[in-house]
Amino acid sequence: MYTKTFMVKSKPKAGEPNAIQPNWWVVDAEDKIVGRLARDIAVVLMGKDKPLYTPNVDCGDCVVVLNVDKIAFTGKKWEQKEYRWYTGYPGQRVEKAGKRFERRPELILYDAVRRMLPKSKLGVKMLDKLKLYSGTEHPHQAQQPQPREMGVRKANVSA
Repeated sequence: MYTKTFMVKSKPKAGEPNAIQPNWWVVDAEDKIVGRLARDIAVVLMGKDKPLYTPNVDCGDCVVVLNVDKIAFTGKKWEQKEYRWYTGYPGQRVEKAGKRFERRPELILYDAVRRMLPKSKLGVKMLDKLKLYSGTEHPHQAQQPQPREMGVRKANVSA
């Protein structure tokens, strides 16, 4: 006997069981490595941590990140890493990571997560669910976000 494949719908009708309600997570970014934290946040925003992941539907959760001004890089990336962008005029703008961190610390994590998401309209919708704050306060208490540990390397277990 064949079983039906469950597919999440992007616009379910009223009363259908395929409707998705996103969860809200709050993450403390203090002393977390930027790349590892961005990887875990991107997975949650895309919904790849859920068994009902569907690539063409935004089934991810919302993530609130606190203490973005206390993130860390490994090695000498504060002096060596460069961010480049085009202004529309000839040439490029270049900014070191340390300078960008002084100016707007949330941009470092925002760019890292943005570059890990799909480059499409769906990726833009996923990125809208990322909320970054420099302190420990945020205005999303009404959504009752649950704490979640992200950006920590898993222990290497060998039997």
